[in-house]
Amino acid sequence: MVLFRQRRVFALASGAVLFCVLSYVFGGARYQAHMRVMVRPGRADVPASSQPNAPVDVTHLLITEEDLNSEAELLRDTEVLRRVVVENGLSRHDWLRFLRPNDGDQERVERAARRLAGKLRIEPVKKTNLIAIGYASDDPRLAANVLRSLANAYIEKHAMVRRPNGEVRFFEQQTSEARLRLEESKRKLRKFTEDRKVVAAGQQRDLVLQRMSELDTSYRRTRIELLEMQARVSALQAKLVALPERSTTQIRSADNPELLKALKASLLDLQLRRTQLLMKFEPSHRLVREVEDEIAQAQTAITAERLTPVRDETTDRNTQYEWVKSELQRAEVELKGLQIRKLQFEAEEASYQSLSRKLGEDAITQDDLESVEKAAKENYLLYLKKQEEARIADALDQEGIANIALVEEPVVPALPVFSTWTLLLLGVTAALATGAVAAFAADYVDPVFRNPEDVTACLQMPVLASLPRNLRGRRMA
Repeated sequence: MVLFRQRRVFALASGAVLFCVLSYVFGGARYQAHMRVMVRPGRADVPASSQPNAPVDVTHLLITEEDLNSEAELLRDTEVLRRVVVENGLSRHDWLRFLRPNDGDQERVERAARRLAGKLRIEPVKKTNLIAIGYASDDPRLAANVLRSLANAYIEKHAMVRRPNGEVRFFEQQTSEARLRLEESKRKLRKFTEDRKVVAAGQQRDLVLQRMSELDTSYRRTRIELLEMQARVSALQAKLVALPERSTTQIRSADNPELLKALKASLLDLQLRRTQLLMKFEPSHRLVREVEDEIAQAQTAITAERLTPVRDETTDRNTQYEWVKSELQRAEVELKGLQIRKLQFEAEEASYQSLSRKLGEDAITQDDLESVEKAAKENYLLYLKKQEEARIADALDQEGIANIALVEEPVVPALPVFSTWTLLLLGVTAALATGAVAAFAADYVDPVFRNPEDVTACLQMPVLASLPRNLRGRRMA
């Protein structure tokens, strides 16, 4: 009854919907092109850092949801979309551009990029490393071309964002400067060694210090030997003074037999003479007494000769004296040698001290120059290595070896998004549903009593009679 009463509203609403569906089916079918991008952990570049062996970020070897979302947002990048708009002329497809005659090319491209961002369907596929991209247009070739341009622009943008541009040029410049610094440091070090007449000042200084240590040990030993030798010479000199130069080797004592024989013969003659005198004279006679005195003198002489025998004494060189004298001479010679050696040690030690101070200063300067050369060499090798890494990365980018890959290439769609029969069926269904909804809505908002039951229900009064109002079938109570 409602549809019958509101048949005009139903017809208008369903007819309008059906007309739109038929217009879309026969005049504006949409063709959607598809593309899929895989984000893969296939390439890990060395980061551009000042370290010689910069660690590779292994965390990017695992694809996370954040990585997929980042790549999806990169596909929606404004610069990428502008490039796609320019390459495919999407700014000319704005049907409202006549309403904005003052817009320039930049404004038109920007508006087209915004429309393109709204039409692109970019969704990461759940539980995969894939990103699905779709774009619908009434021109199937345009849909495919838009996705191709989007893929090319996205790959270049991905390479530019993932690795900064200009690395090769930067590292080539730094390598050249590092080579110049290395050559300059080598030239300064070579000039220093030639001017100072040193090869390895540090090693030469250590050798001189080692020689000084050995020399100091010998010098101390020489001083001790010198003191010992001086004490030995003093002791030998004192001993030499105390010892006699010659020593008695043999002593013989004996009487003088000739003298005793002569004295005894003289005593015998005196005794014989006395005897002869006694025979002539008295004992008290003067001659007798003179003879007796002579006899007494002879006896005294014989006694004295017997008491003082002849002594024969033999002497020779003292061996101790001679040994002490020879040792003293040897010690004096050795003392002179030790004194000369001490003076030589002192002069040599002074020379080594001066040389060690000079080599110490040269070692400091040479170490500084070698440190500068080593740092320059390390920098040169570092920049050379980084230059090669950047060159390899550029070569990989040029060959298209990246962490992303087009799994599904965009192709020109042959069929529209929805089939014709499906659209017709859906259109008819939508038209009927829309007409019914419109009819029921119009009937709901209409305040006219349609039958006696409406009057009874609303006024709580009985209806006595009802007459038709017009041909529409309405009645008035």
